[in-house]
Amino acid sequence: MNAPSTRVQRRPVHGVLLLDKPLEISSNNALQKCKWLLRAEKAGHTGTLDPLATGVLPLCFGAATKFSQLQLDADKTYEAVASLGVKTTTGDAEGDVLATRPVAVSDAQLAAVEKQFTGAMRQVPPMHSALKKDGKALYEYARAGEEVEREARDVTVHELTLERVEDPRAEHAIRMVAKVSKGTYIRTLAEDIGEALGCGAHLVSLRRIATGHFGVAQCVTLPALEAMNEQERLACLLPVDALLPQHTAVTLDADNAGRFLSGLRRRGVWNDDEQVAVYGPPSVRAEPVLRQAQDDRVLSPSTGSGRTVLLGTGHIKAGELIPGRLLSPPEIQQILETTT
Repeated sequence: MNAPSTRVQRRPVHGVLLLDKPLEISSNNALQKCKWLLRAEKAGHTGTLDPLATGVLPLCFGAATKFSQLQLDADKTYEAVASLGVKTTTGDAEGDVLATRPVAVSDAQLAAVEKQFTGAMRQVPPMHSALKKDGKALYEYARAGEEVEREARDVTVHELTLERVEDPRAEHAIRMVAKVSKGTYIRTLAEDIGEALGCGAHLVSLRRIATGHFGVAQCVTLPALEAMNEQERLACLLPVDALLPQHTAVTLDADNAGRFLSGLRRRGVWNDDEQVAVYGPPSVRAEPVLRQAQDDRVLSPSTGSGRTVLLGTGHIKAGELIPGRLLSPPEIQQILETTT
Protein backbone atom coordinates (compact mmCIF):
# COMPACT_ATOMS: atom_id res chain seq x y z
CA MET A 1 0.00 0.00 0.00
CA ASN A 2 1.43 3.35 -1.04
CA ALA A 3 0.47 6.84 0.04
CA PRO A 4 -1.87 8.50 -2.47
CA SER A 5 -0.21 10.64 -5.13
CA THR A 6 -2.79 13.42 -4.81
CA ARG A 7 -1.05 16.70 -4.02
CA VAL A 8 -2.09 18.18 -0.66
CA GLN A 9 -1.36 21.46 1.06
CA ARG A 10 1.07 20.62 3.87
CA ARG A 11 0.92 22.29 7.27
CA PRO A 12 2.79 22.15 10.60
CA VAL A 13 1.48 19.30 12.76
CA HIS A 14 3.01 18.48 16.14
CA GLY A 15 2.39 15.39 18.23
CA VAL A 16 2.47 11.60 18.38
CA LEU A 17 0.14 9.23 16.56
CA LEU A 18 -0.02 5.68 17.89
CA LEU A 19 -0.73 3.55 14.85
CA ASP A 20 -1.67 -0.12 14.89
CA LYS A 21 0.37 -0.98 11.80
CA PRO A 22 -1.48 -3.34 9.50
CA LEU A 23 -0.13 -6.48 7.89
CA GLU A 24 1.80 -6.41 4.62
CA ILE A 25 2.72 -2.73 4.63
CA SER A 26 6.13 -1.32 5.45
CA SER A 27 6.59 1.05 8.37
CA ASN A 28 7.65 3.80 5.98
CA ASN A 29 4.60 3.35 3.76
CA ALA A 30 2.38 3.47 6.85
CA LEU A 31 4.13 6.67 7.92
CA GLN A 32 3.72 8.30 4.50
CA LYS A 33 0.05 7.36 4.41
CA CYS A 34 -0.60 8.94 7.83
CA LYS A 35 1.50 11.97 6.93
CA TRP A 36 -0.69 12.45 3.86
CA LEU A 37 -3.91 12.01 5.84
CA LEU A 38 -2.80 14.63 8.38
CA ARG A 39 -1.27 16.92 5.71
CA ALA A 40 1.81 17.10 7.92
CA GLU A 41 5.03 18.80 6.85
CA LYS A 42 7.43 16.68 8.89
CA ALA A 43 7.15 13.15 10.25
CA GLY A 44 9.16 10.12 11.30
CA HIS A 45 8.58 6.72 12.89
CA THR A 46 10.24 5.27 15.97
CA GLY A 47 11.46 1.86 14.94
CA THR A 48 10.75 -0.32 11.93
CA LEU A 49 8.25 -3.16 11.97
CA ASP A 50 8.56 -5.77 9.23
CA PRO A 51 5.74 -5.82 6.64
CA LEU A 52 4.61 -9.17 8.11
CA ALA A 53 4.46 -7.69 11.62
CA THR A 54 1.60 -5.65 13.05
CA GLY A 55 1.06 -3.53 16.13
CA VAL A 56 2.30 -0.46 17.96
CA LEU A 57 4.11 1.99 15.70
CA PRO A 58 4.47 5.47 17.26
CA LEU A 59 4.63 8.11 14.53
CA CYS A 60 6.14 11.48 15.42
CA PHE A 61 5.09 14.71 13.75
CA GLY A 62 6.79 18.10 13.78
CA ALA A 63 8.45 18.92 17.12
CA ALA A 64 7.88 15.36 18.34
CA THR A 65 10.52 14.10 15.88
CA LYS A 66 13.15 15.75 18.12
CA PHE A 67 12.42 13.19 20.82
CA SER A 68 11.75 10.08 18.70
CA GLN A 69 15.08 8.52 19.74
CA LEU A 70 13.58 7.92 23.18
CA GLN A 71 11.09 5.48 21.66
CA LEU A 72 13.77 3.91 19.47
CA ASP A 73 15.69 3.10 22.65
CA ALA A 74 12.65 1.92 24.63
CA ASP A 75 11.91 -1.68 25.55
CA LYS A 76 9.40 -3.43 23.29
CA THR A 77 6.89 -6.21 23.99
CA TYR A 78 5.93 -8.68 21.28
CA GLU A 79 3.36 -11.44 20.92
CA ALA A 80 4.32 -14.06 18.37
CA VAL A 81 3.36 -17.52 17.17
CA ALA A 82 6.15 -19.89 16.11
CA SER A 83 5.75 -23.07 14.11
CA LEU A 84 7.85 -25.87 15.62
CA GLY A 85 9.61 -28.51 13.56
CA VAL A 86 10.15 -26.36 10.45
CA LYS A 87 13.18 -24.15 9.80
CA THR A 88 13.04 -21.63 6.92
CA THR A 89 15.57 -19.51 5.06
CA THR A 90 14.19 -16.27 6.48
CA GLY A 91 13.10 -17.40 9.94
CA ASP A 92 9.48 -16.63 9.07
CA ALA A 93 6.69 -17.93 6.85
CA GLU A 94 7.98 -16.04 3.78
CA GLY A 95 11.08 -18.18 3.44
CA ASP A 96 11.71 -21.56 1.82
CA VAL A 97 11.78 -24.62 4.03
CA LEU A 98 15.33 -25.61 4.95
CA ALA A 99 14.61 -28.57 7.22
CA THR A 100 11.82 -30.37 9.03
CA ARG A 101 12.19 -32.34 12.24
CA PRO A 102 9.86 -34.26 14.52
CA VAL A 103 8.39 -32.38 17.48
CA ALA A 104 8.13 -33.83 20.98
CA VAL A 105 8.00 -30.92 23.41
CA SER A 106 6.82 -31.22 27.00
CA ASP A 107 5.63 -28.48 29.34
CA ALA A 108 8.76 -29.06 31.41
CA GLN A 109 10.96 -28.41 28.35
CA LEU A 110 9.08 -25.22 27.57
CA ALA A 111 9.54 -24.02 31.14
CA ALA A 112 13.27 -24.77 31.03
CA VAL A 113 13.75 -23.00 27.70
CA GLU A 114 11.68 -20.07 28.93
CA LYS A 115 14.12 -19.66 31.80
CA GLN A 116 17.15 -20.23 29.56
CA PHE A 117 16.19 -17.36 27.23
CA THR A 118 15.28 -14.82 29.90
CA GLY A 119 17.98 -12.31 30.78
CA ALA A 120 21.03 -10.84 29.07
CA MET A 121 22.40 -12.66 26.03
CA ARG A 122 24.32 -12.28 22.78
CA GLN A 123 22.29 -12.41 19.58
CA VAL A 124 23.45 -12.56 15.96
CA PRO A 125 21.16 -10.39 13.75
CA PRO A 126 19.39 -12.32 10.97
CA MET A 127 20.43 -11.92 7.36
CA HIS A 128 16.86 -10.97 6.46
CA SER A 129 16.88 -7.69 8.38
CA ALA A 130 17.23 -3.98 7.66
CA LEU A 131 20.47 -3.75 9.64
CA LYS A 132 23.21 -2.31 7.43
CA LYS A 133 26.71 -3.52 6.70
CA ASP A 134 29.00 -1.38 4.56
CA GLY A 135 26.04 0.88 3.76
CA LYS A 136 23.88 -1.97 2.46
CA ALA A 137 20.93 -3.63 4.22
CA LEU A 138 21.53 -7.25 5.20
CA TYR A 139 18.39 -8.38 3.38
CA GLU A 140 19.90 -7.08 0.13
CA TYR A 141 22.84 -9.45 0.56
CA ALA A 142 20.44 -12.27 1.46
CA ARG A 143 18.32 -11.72 -1.65
CA ALA A 144 21.49 -11.91 -3.74
CA GLY A 145 22.31 -15.26 -2.14
CA GLU A 146 25.16 -13.86 -0.06
CA GLU A 147 25.73 -14.38 3.64
CA VAL A 148 27.95 -11.87 5.40
CA GLU A 149 29.53 -12.01 8.80
CA ARG A 150 27.48 -10.28 11.52
CA GLU A 151 28.70 -9.39 14.96
CA ALA A 152 26.70 -10.68 17.89
CA ARG A 153 25.02 -7.93 19.90
CA ASP A 154 24.15 -7.63 23.56
CA VAL A 155 20.39 -7.79 24.10
CA THR A 156 18.14 -8.49 27.06
CA VAL A 157 14.93 -10.47 27.26
CA HIS A 158 13.31 -8.98 30.35
CA GLU A 159 10.27 -11.27 30.38
CA LEU A 160 9.36 -14.36 28.35
CA THR A 161 6.38 -16.69 28.40
CA LEU A 162 5.94 -19.73 26.16
CA GLU A 163 2.85 -21.89 25.78
CA ARG A 164 1.61 -24.48 23.32
CA VAL A 165 -1.32 -23.32 21.21
CA GLU A 166 -3.51 -24.55 18.37
CA ASP A 167 -2.92 -22.63 15.16
CA PRO A 168 -4.16 -23.42 11.64
CA ARG A 169 -0.84 -22.28 10.17
CA ALA A 170 1.25 -24.84 12.02
CA GLU A 171 1.02 -28.49 13.00
CA HIS A 172 2.87 -27.69 16.23
CA ALA A 173 2.84 -24.12 17.51
CA ILE A 174 3.88 -22.10 20.53
CA ARG A 175 2.78 -18.64 21.57
CA MET A 176 5.58 -16.33 22.70
CA VAL A 177 5.21 -13.11 24.67
CA ALA A 178 8.54 -11.33 25.10
CA LYS A 179 9.50 -7.99 26.59
CA VAL A 180 12.90 -7.17 25.14
CA SER A 181 15.53 -4.47 24.88
CA LYS A 182 16.23 -2.37 21.82
CA GLY A 183 17.72 -4.32 18.92
CA THR A 184 16.34 -7.74 19.85
CA TYR A 185 15.12 -9.79 16.88
CA ILE A 186 12.09 -11.92 17.78
CA ARG A 187 12.58 -13.98 14.63
CA THR A 188 16.05 -14.95 15.80
CA LEU A 189 14.77 -15.57 19.32
CA ALA A 190 12.14 -17.95 17.93
CA GLU A 191 14.74 -19.79 15.85
CA ASP A 192 17.07 -20.11 18.85
CA ILE A 193 14.23 -21.38 21.03
CA GLY A 194 13.37 -23.93 18.33
CA GLU A 195 16.95 -25.19 18.31
CA ALA A 196 16.98 -25.39 22.12
CA LEU A 197 13.82 -27.54 21.90
CA GLY A 198 15.59 -29.79 19.40
CA CYS A 199 13.16 -29.31 16.53
CA GLY A 200 13.75 -25.89 14.95
CA ALA A 201 11.14 -23.17 14.47
CA HIS A 202 10.06 -20.19 12.42
CA LEU A 203 7.63 -17.34 13.01
CA VAL A 204 4.16 -17.41 11.49
CA SER A 205 2.97 -14.16 13.08
CA LEU A 206 4.44 -11.24 14.98
CA ARG A 207 2.64 -8.41 16.75
CA ARG A 208 4.19 -5.60 18.79
CA ILE A 209 1.84 -4.99 21.70
CA ALA A 210 3.86 -2.32 23.52
CA THR A 211 6.76 0.07 23.02
CA GLY A 212 7.91 1.88 26.11
CA HIS A 213 4.78 3.02 27.97
CA PHE A 214 2.58 2.91 24.84
CA GLY A 215 0.28 -0.10 24.44
CA VAL A 216 -1.72 -1.44 21.52
CA ALA A 217 -5.02 -0.52 23.23
CA GLN A 218 -4.08 3.15 22.70
CA CYS A 219 -3.55 2.75 18.96
CA VAL A 220 -5.72 3.71 16.03
CA THR A 221 -5.95 1.54 12.92
CA LEU A 222 -5.27 2.85 9.44
CA PRO A 223 -8.82 2.11 8.16
CA ALA A 224 -10.28 3.97 11.17
CA LEU A 225 -7.99 6.94 10.50
CA GLU A 226 -8.99 6.99 6.82
CA ALA A 227 -12.68 7.06 7.77
CA MET A 228 -12.25 10.13 10.01
CA ASN A 229 -12.56 13.76 9.07
CA GLU A 230 -9.59 16.08 9.49
CA GLN A 231 -10.43 17.28 13.00
CA GLU A 232 -11.00 13.73 14.22
CA ARG A 233 -7.59 12.73 12.90
CA LEU A 234 -5.91 15.63 14.65
CA ALA A 235 -7.72 14.67 17.87
CA CYS A 236 -5.91 11.29 17.73
CA LEU A 237 -2.55 13.00 18.24
CA LEU A 238 -0.95 12.85 21.66
CA PRO A 239 1.01 15.94 22.76
CA VAL A 240 4.75 16.09 22.17
CA ASP A 241 5.54 15.53 25.85
CA ALA A 242 3.75 12.18 25.73
CA LEU A 243 7.23 11.00 24.71
CA LEU A 244 8.69 12.24 28.00
CA PRO A 245 6.88 10.36 30.81
CA GLN A 246 10.09 9.55 32.69
CA HIS A 247 11.34 13.15 32.60
CA THR A 248 11.19 15.37 35.66
CA ALA A 249 9.14 18.51 34.96
CA VAL A 250 10.77 21.88 35.62
CA THR A 251 8.83 25.10 35.05
CA LEU A 252 10.59 28.42 34.41
CA ASP A 253 9.25 31.97 34.53
CA ALA A 254 9.07 34.00 31.33
CA ASP A 255 12.48 35.65 31.70
CA ASN A 256 14.40 32.45 32.42
CA ALA A 257 12.35 30.47 29.94
CA GLY A 258 13.42 32.87 27.20
CA ARG A 259 17.05 32.49 28.15
CA PHE A 260 16.79 28.70 28.34
CA LEU A 261 15.14 28.65 24.92
CA SER A 262 18.16 30.56 23.62
CA GLY A 263 20.42 27.75 24.82
CA LEU A 264 21.61 29.37 28.05
CA ARG A 265 22.03 27.42 31.28
CA ARG A 266 19.93 28.40 34.27
CA ARG A 267 20.86 28.04 37.94
CA GLY A 268 18.40 26.74 40.49
CA VAL A 269 17.77 24.71 43.62
CA TRP A 270 17.47 21.41 41.79
CA ASN A 271 18.80 17.93 42.36
CA ASP A 272 20.96 16.36 39.68
CA ASP A 273 18.78 14.75 37.04
CA GLU A 274 19.65 13.26 33.64
CA GLN A 275 16.14 13.62 32.20
CA VAL A 276 14.28 16.90 32.55
CA ALA A 277 11.30 18.27 30.60
CA VAL A 278 11.32 22.07 30.75
CA TYR A 279 8.17 24.20 30.56
CA GLY A 280 7.50 27.93 30.40
CA PRO A 281 4.58 30.34 30.04
CA PRO A 282 2.73 30.54 26.69
CA SER A 283 4.12 34.03 26.13
CA VAL A 284 7.75 32.88 26.21
CA ARG A 285 10.05 34.15 23.48
CA ALA A 286 13.65 33.16 22.86
CA GLU A 287 15.99 35.98 23.79
CA PRO A 288 18.94 36.88 21.53
CA VAL A 289 21.91 35.20 23.17
CA LEU A 290 24.21 38.18 22.81
CA ARG A 291 21.91 40.31 24.96
CA GLN A 292 21.91 37.82 27.81
CA ALA A 293 24.46 37.69 30.58
CA GLN A 294 24.50 34.84 33.06
CA ASP A 295 23.17 36.17 36.34
CA ASP A 296 23.62 34.80 39.84
CA ARG A 297 19.93 34.53 40.68
CA VAL A 298 19.08 31.08 41.98
CA LEU A 299 15.66 29.80 40.95
CA SER A 300 13.39 27.82 43.20
CA PRO A 301 12.49 24.27 42.13
CA SER A 302 9.04 25.39 40.96
CA THR A 303 8.59 28.79 39.32
CA GLY A 304 5.80 30.04 37.13
CA SER A 305 2.11 29.23 37.39
CA GLY A 306 -0.94 28.65 35.27
CA ARG A 307 -0.81 27.27 31.75
CA THR A 308 2.59 26.24 30.46
CA VAL A 309 4.09 24.97 27.22
CA LEU A 310 6.94 22.53 26.59
CA LEU A 311 10.21 24.27 25.75
CA GLY A 312 12.41 21.21 25.40
CA THR A 313 14.53 18.82 27.41
CA GLY A 314 17.74 19.09 29.36
CA HIS A 315 19.57 17.78 32.38
CA ILE A 316 20.56 19.17 35.76
CA LYS A 317 24.09 19.00 37.11
CA ALA A 318 25.43 20.83 40.16
CA GLY A 319 22.42 23.13 40.29
CA GLU A 320 22.58 24.06 36.60
CA LEU A 321 19.77 23.34 34.16
CA ILE A 322 21.56 22.56 30.90
CA PRO A 323 19.57 22.71 27.63
CA GLY A 324 19.29 19.61 25.44
CA ARG A 325 16.76 19.32 22.61
CA LEU A 326 14.80 22.57 22.27
CA LEU A 327 11.63 23.50 20.46
CA SER A 328 11.80 26.53 18.20
CA PRO A 329 9.62 29.60 18.90
CA PRO A 330 7.55 28.93 15.73
CA GLU A 331 6.93 25.34 16.89
CA ILE A 332 5.80 26.57 20.30
CA GLN A 333 3.48 29.11 18.73
CA GLN A 334 2.00 26.52 16.35
CA ILE A 335 1.38 24.11 19.25
CA LEU A 336 -0.35 26.86 21.23
CA GLU A 337 -2.54 27.76 18.26
CA THR A 338 -3.76 24.18 17.91
CA THR A 339 -4.45 23.65 21.61
CA THR A 340 -6.36 26.83 22.39
